[in-house]
Amino acid sequence: MTRIAFGTSGWRGILCEDFTFDNVRVVIQAIADNIRAAGEQDKGVVIGCDTRFMGRRFTEEAARVLAGSGIKAYLCERDTPTPVISYEIIRRKAAGGINFTASHNPPEYNGIKFSPSWGGPALPETTGDIERRANEMLGEVCYRELSLAEAKKKGLLEDIDPRAGYLKELEQKVDFDVIGRLGKLALNPLYGTGRGYLDEPLRSRGIPHVIINDRPDPYFGGHPPEPSEAHIPDFIALVKSDPDIKLGLSTDGDADRFGILDADGSYIEPNYIIALLLDYLIRVRKLEGGVARSVATSHLIDAVAKKHGVPVYETPVGFKYIGELICQDKLVIGGEESAGLTIKGHVPEKDGILACFLVAEMVAREGKSVRELLERLYGEVGRFVTRRDNLKLSPELEVAYKTRINAVPVEVAGAKVKDVIRIDGTKLLLDDGSWMLFRKSGTEPVVRLYGEACNEGRLAEVMEAGRKFILN
Repeated sequence: MTRIAFGTSGWRGILCEDFTFDNVRVVIQAIADNIRAAGEQDKGVVIGCDTRFMGRRFTEEAARVLAGSGIKAYLCERDTPTPVISYEIIRRKAAGGINFTASHNPPEYNGIKFSPSWGGPALPETTGDIERRANEMLGEVCYRELSLAEAKKKGLLEDIDPRAGYLKELEQKVDFDVIGRLGKLALNPLYGTGRGYLDEPLRSRGIPHVIINDRPDPYFGGHPPEPSEAHIPDFIALVKSDPDIKLGLSTDGDADRFGILDADGSYIEPNYIIALLLDYLIRVRKLEGGVARSVATSHLIDAVAKKHGVPVYETPVGFKYIGELICQDKLVIGGEESAGLTIKGHVPEKDGILACFLVAEMVAREGKSVRELLERLYGEVGRFVTRRDNLKLSPELEVAYKTRINAVPVEVAGAKVKDVIRIDGTKLLLDDGSWMLFRKSGTEPVVRLYGEACNEGRLAEVMEAGRKFILN
């Protein structure tokens, strides 16, 4: 029987194989027991889902199990973005939130993401406790349930629509009057929860826009719901075909990740967006604080931080670590190379909706394209180019990987290794400013190789050296 294991953002599995109703009920019961152990059972739990198969059914089952433990469920009436659930947890002072989502993963996956009362992704001590409780119960009918009707009768179930409250809060974080001066925007919620969130603030203000893929589709149009260059060819074609479009804004399946297209339809890497927004928020918005980035994220962010004299916090991969720093009010912005960010005073969770509108505000106020802004920033702090590759391991190489990664060479790609960082994977900092990071997948025979250098030619050398180190 499959054991329950929480990754960087919850428990995920393939529908009908390990993500089954029985396993879901067990995990929800474990969450309920965790909440009761913390003495927060009277605060209630926000429950939502994305647009995947059976999402509403799973949320109802979660509500029934919580009710069986005497915990009230605030059940979102429609599929709901992850950052909106985070906002609602904080607004209601709830015990936490349960979100049925597999984020950007392919449609055959679903998942459970638990966020405790502070609104960010649960930290390892919390997920570890839930894992332990769930695995002890697997294979047993150990959960308690009430019918939905009985739960409502007992005041343990309430249907909610958190959209209006979140959008009102968004108005405090984004200057939509400035965005209104930009011109036509293109929007792409990728058949996910971003519809009604990306478009409504523009529609209500009469800001010109065009939107595609704005209906729920559990198949996500045949692509994983990830707003990366490889998965949005129709959106790129749309922006390229219309000279009036000034910017393309996209979110993933649960709207916690962002994808940005410049006016010419070119895709802008999330690494660069985080650095640009850091500079903008400090220089123009006058926000105070540091910046947090995961170990896999561009050092362009560090260069911008140095320019402004603010600290950089390097974290393991997983937004929970950045969310914790947001809660401590240490940051102007925190972000990951996988297209997640949030800012000072906002939810301690990735918010792709906020990210999209902040980019639109920045471009509108600066009067320059994203590429122009990036070139200007390069002129001030130096050029950084970054890439990620997946290296597949043979059975023999997988066995040898641990030994190999512990034997760090003194020189790589013609440069000396000046430091080794092991907070998540193995990161080699080279004396010419380049770096590479090796992170082994926890579920596949794959090593994720990240690299960064000052130009494409040098990056190619760094990536090839990293590839040879692992595969030869």
